Amino acid sequence: MKRNIVFSLVLLAALLGTTTTFHAADVEIRVAGFGGNDVAIVEELLARFVQPKLKGIKVVYEPIADAYDKWIVNSLSAGTGPDLFYVDIFWSQGLFSSGAVEPLDAYLAKSAVLKKEEIVPSLLQAFTYRGKIYGIPKDFNTLAVFYNKDIFDLARVPYPDAKDDWNTFSDKLARVKAAVPEVYGIAVPPDYARFGAFAHAAGFRAFDEKGKTNVNVPTFKDAFNYYTGLVKKGIGVMPADIGQGWGGGAFQAEKVAVALEGAWMIGFLRDQAPNLNYGTTLIPKNPKTGQRGNFIFTVSWSMSAASKHKDEAFRVLELLTSPEAQQWVLERGLALPSRAALVDNPYFRKADKEAIANRTVFEGASDGNVVPYEFGAYGGDWMTPINQALNAVMSGQQTVEKALDEAQKRFDALVK
Repeated sequence: MKRNIVFSLVLLAALLGTTTTFHAADVEIRVAGFGGNDVAIVEELLARFVQPKLKGIKVVYEPIADAYDKWIVNSLSAGTGPDLFYVDIFWSQGLFSSGAVEPLDAYLAKSAVLKKEEIVPSLLQAFTYRGKIYGIPKDFNTLAVFYNKDIFDLARVPYPDAKDDWNTFSDKLARVKAAVPEVYGIAVPPDYARFGAFAHAAGFRAFDEKGKTNVNVPTFKDAFNYYTGLVKKGIGVMPADIGQGWGGGAFQAEKVAVALEGAWMIGFLRDQAPNLNYGTTLIPKNPKTGQRGNFIFTVSWSMSAASKHKDEAFRVLELLTSPEAQQWVLERGLALPSRAALVDNPYFRKADKEAIANRTVFEGASDGNVVPYEFGAYGGDWMTPINQALNAVMSGQQTVEKALDEAQKRFDALVK
């Protein structure tokens, strides 16, 4: 008898559990993002800060390991896309213009926990298309100066600092190179993703008021001469010329004293060179404009225009970008928060090198001429003429004048 009672109670509990599970799953919100390191982060975010606060909503996470940008475009076009998904600023404009992404203005206006005023303005602007907001930045990066303290100490040269302009900065690098000949002052990739910070500091704009690109303007030429001049003077080096694939690799190998990178360097150095004694500071200012330049590298959470459960999807988005979720991401040293209020977070006041690096990258988003790392419908094709010109000059194949003339011809053919 007693055994039967126990069995009945267990059966009843199982039935209740089944009923509860059924109700929790009656609205399913599919969430998609990159693979790699993001998988563990998003899984923990959902487990800690999202799913426990939802009733009647089940979140299903779908990480995409390869070619995420093509996958999201194809799945949205086919009507099989997720409800919420990553959008990289680099290719965002084309996706927003397709009509496949839901504008979020109306949802933000009625939300009690996610207001557009709470997001760093330059980040929100990065996902604004024709006056409407199409994504909430989940986190971001900018460029900062990473410098090797031991090399500067060995050379008896002051560390780079926020007061540096291009002239004082290159002077310090030249002094390091002179004192420690086996080390270059700086890694100088032939890439607009790094060079562009100097161009924007000088006042260059990728597209003029007519939508054209002109590299034969003083603002561009000044930056081009300065950046390529670092190599021509022997102060800097292209990473490939010292057997490295990128500036961070050259920095980790201590073949350069300085590299211009984002907060992604922190985890890389933690894994590859945990004892490297490094510091960080802001990008040097242009001596004429007194401004710094920088890029915003960021990814948003965006919503499908075809989602059948938009209110529920926005509720998930609110929780993914909540102060508690971003605080957790920040303290884990994973990424920088997009909520402006977190600039006063105690984490940023810590004195360790990783916290200082994160704070420097965070401050870079609001100092000087900061622009989103995107080039409209042209995408990465827009950068190709400049990257080719940078490489041609720094490798000694062409003069500045010849390289820029050829770059302009390519832009004239590309940008209609």
